[in-house]
Amino acid sequence: MAVKLRMTRMGRRHRPFFRINAVESRTPRDGRILEKLGHYDPIEKDSSKQLVLNLDRVKFWLEQGAVPSETVAEIIVKQGVKCSWYEELQARRKKAREIARKAKKPYTKAEKVAAGYFKVEKKEGE
Repeated sequence: MAVKLRMTRMGRRHRPFFRINAVESRTPRDGRILEKLGHYDPIEKDSSKQLVLNLDRVKFWLEQGAVPSETVAEIIVKQGVKCSWYEELQARRKKAREIARKAKKPYTKAEKVAAGYFKVEKKEGE
């Protein structure tokens, strides 16, 4: 059974609230969970209440081979938990960026806009 650490969207419209869960990889976003690991409220002003995470259980699932989503991996790393999957992802991105720079190709969206890959429409009055 492949386990992923990912977020489930809760809350109402324009007031998101996310639970961080350990789930089987084949379940849908709001499907059955194996364990609730914490929650994240991006609108909460108090930073201590914004993110509540059970770090012991997160470490346990990572040791068991669970793969975090990219967003969850960023949150975990900010909390001080080492995540090898996220480090590998950053290394792959750095290598891709270097290859693009050597080939003189745009890599970021800002570089693509500057190079004319996207059509930027201006509103009237600008």
